[in-house]
Amino acid sequence: MDRAELDKKINEAIMAMAKDPQNADNYHRLSELYIQQQNYDKVISVLESLLTIHPNDVQGLIGMGTMWFYEKDFRKSLSYYNRALEINPKNYLIYYNIGNVFAEWKNFDKALFYYNRAIDLNSTNPEIYNAIALLYQDFEEYVESKAYYEKALSLDPDNITALVDMGNVCFKLFDYATALELYKRVFLLNPDNKIVAICIGNTLTLMREKEQAYNYFEKALTMEGDNYKAYICYAISLSEFGEYDMAVEMYKRAVNVSPNETNAQVLLANLYTNFNRLDLAMDLYKQCLQLKPNSAQIYMLLGNAHYLQGDIEQALASYKSSINIEPENDEYKLIFNQVVDEFIDLKRNGEIEKA
Repeated sequence: MDRAELDKKINEAIMAMAKDPQNADNYHRLSELYIQQQNYDKVISVLESLLTIHPNDVQGLIGMGTMWFYEKDFRKSLSYYNRALEINPKNYLIYYNIGNVFAEWKNFDKALFYYNRAIDLNSTNPEIYNAIALLYQDFEEYVESKAYYEKALSLDPDNITALVDMGNVCFKLFDYATALELYKRVFLLNPDNKIVAICIGNTLTLMREKEQAYNYFEKALTMEGDNYKAYICYAISLSEFGEYDMAVEMYKRAVNVSPNETNAQVLLANLYTNFNRLDLAMDLYKQCLQLKPNSAQIYMLLGNAHYLQGDIEQALASYKSSINIEPENDEYKLIFNQVVDEFIDLKRNGEIEKA
């Protein structure tokens, strides 16, 4: 539906509401049209009007819960879902949506309880199994996650979400052959999927298929959309195959595309560190800290570069900054304490100036 036709249908729905303000179907229709228009404020306004007239309208309550879910006001979202559940305790969609709220809150047990209740009411809906699989995936329970994605795909073999996410799980399980098969199935269904092209390139890299990996990264770069991630993954692949100069160039392209993002700059600095080009690495880490001054990880990496350069005092200062930002990080504290002990030994032995 083009914009002109959508606007026409919205006007027709508004007129229908004006003529028959008690008819809930008119509100449902108008809210659906505003969703297509992506005018979510008006969706909420229409549903609020509906619920003023029909406070027990389950579809309206679910719609409001969903709108507030997208707005990330999960408590308000849950309040609407619970009201809908009181009215219709046999609606699987309400349990599914409540499960989504608890999944966002990282409450595994409650999310799983509500998803399973949704399955009790609708055992053939693949999206419920997808949601459970994603829940297990978020908690790094990859074997269980894979089993639920397989169930979802048994119900809907061309479900792109399940194919991609199961591919990601297989990737995490180091089953690169299966991951590649799943990603390629998606690519056949959707040959313009930039993210999947990158995933295929990453997988082929780990399978040591250099030319094929490069081919998919090149394909990704020709597709519509932001190339930042494509450049980074291509650079990592080039590094894996020892083509470091090209990797540096690819990281620089990523930085040019998104100069306010730090990921490419940090990875490039790490590459410089690996080849003992420490001044270049430290300059990049410092630039990253201007963009993300509260990044404990970047302070640690800067400290490592100072340490490799032999400047232990500067290394300790950077490590200390990391700990100030993340005081509960035991790994950072361990590194700091080890370098403090080394610093004390050097000072006792009169070698501190050499360090």
